[in-house]
Amino acid sequence: VDANAQTEKPLQIAIVSPIQIYGEDISIKGFRLNLIYGDNENVTGLDLGIINAVGGDMDGVQLGVFSIAEGNLHGWQWSLVNWVEGDGEGVQLSSFFNNAGAFEGLQFGIVNNVGTLDGVQIGILNMANEGHGLQIGLVNIFRSKEKFTFLPIVNWSF
Repeated sequence: VDANAQTEKPLQIAIVSPIQIYGEDISIKGFRLNLIYGDNENVTGLDLGIINAVGGDMDGVQLGVFSIAEGNLHGWQWSLVNWVEGDGEGVQLSSFFNNAGAFEGLQFGIVNNVGTLDGVQIGILNMANEGHGLQIGLVNIFRSKEKFTFLPIVNWSF
């Protein structure tokens, strides 16, 4: 018997975790609907709701008001606030705030923050500790650069 088959389910509906079909320790591979707040170990597929929380990795699309992945993201987050504790690869679209430990791809929002950037940030305030990429916005900060750490309109590090 495959151990993942026991801990992976194809559908989750949550009102407020822990009031959901499966517990937080179960991974979802398919579709998860979070009417208010849902929390699962890993999610692969479509994660839709007000507050989408993943204790591990998110692979797929998260759409909501707050989307959180405590592990890594491979895919797309489109929420008011997008938060990835680990590394992200793909796209973060936000009307307000995007954050990731490291990010490869595009961050687009009012405020974008990342530890290591390998891609593009577009917003009013763009911040990266280090990396290779392009920032387009009113305030652009690459903390690791020796010169021109801050530049308005466009900043880069290659």
